[in-house]
Amino acid sequence: MAVQPRRTRLLLWVGIAVAALLLLNDAPDFHPGRRTQKPAPPVPAPAASIPAARTHAVRLPQGRIECLALTSRILHRAVPYCVFLPPDYLAQPRRRFPVVYFFHGLGGNEQELVATNAWELIEHLWRRRRMRQFILVAPDGWSSFFINSIHGRFRWADFFRHELMPAIARRYRVLPGRRHRGLAGISMGGYGALRMAFAHPGEFAAVAVNSPALMRRPPAAQLSDPRLKLRLRFFGRVFGWPPRPGFWKRNSPLTLARHARLAGMQIYFDCGAQDGFGFYRGAEALNRELNRRHIPHQFHLYPGGHDWLYFAAHLPAALQFAGQAVR
Repeated sequence: MAVQPRRTRLLLWVGIAVAALLLLNDAPDFHPGRRTQKPAPPVPAPAASIPAARTHAVRLPQGRIECLALTSRILHRAVPYCVFLPPDYLAQPRRRFPVVYFFHGLGGNEQELVATNAWELIEHLWRRRRMRQFILVAPDGWSSFFINSIHGRFRWADFFRHELMPAIARRYRVLPGRRHRGLAGISMGGYGALRMAFAHPGEFAAVAVNSPALMRRPPAAQLSDPRLKLRLRFFGRVFGWPPRPGFWKRNSPLTLARHARLAGMQIYFDCGAQDGFGFYRGAEALNRELNRRHIPHQFHLYPGGHDWLYFAAHLPAALQFAGQAVR
């Protein structure tokens, strides 16, 4: 449900400028949501486009991006993924790092942070020591909502836990254990990250998401409606159509939040108050449930809609939160 990056490049750069003005100042500490009056440094100019091929490596001034693919026996296909290596990963070849997995929005893929140039802001945060250094892994989740689909026809969650995470640990210098592993995501990926964290709290220390696609009830529109047929076809492949109530509830982060063992997990989520999909209602419901259980968390309802202007302005706060939590 994230807006297609190629249609919103201008909005993204406006958002990056907003994020830079809010976050990339010279203050020694980061305070989510607090505005600063100090002048911000110039925003980095856009770098040259990375080639469209999905298997390549690009050396950055102080870091590295690797975009590769993992052949999955569970999914019976090659799954592309990109890995963002922080500056010290190359400078300190014996050091191990925490890892944060980033789940993209609907219509995106593993290169969402590359195609939108959001990685420029990530790199700038690392260079300015405004964010803890960690390995950032972005796999392709297609339109799976990052779960196992109904009837087990597309077991993305199983692939992630049993194939991708072990493969990343083998290939890269990743610190082992729950305390050094986190999740992040936007929109559909925010739903998937919350669901993964709440369903497997023993495997993740933190989850930090922007505009998660949280719905208190499944959509009730009919596929016979020509205006919604194409839009909802993907939804039926994941949840069934109409969505099966039992399957929907078992996978909903709102349901999982009622009984998941979340003690010790650090949780951050935000949403735009003008989110056109109404996801702010689901975010508010999650906030109420966590408050009811007295589970510490950070929730922010900011002005803004459901687009890259909003994501670019608030993605840095989520990644900074995740980086601090898994350090």
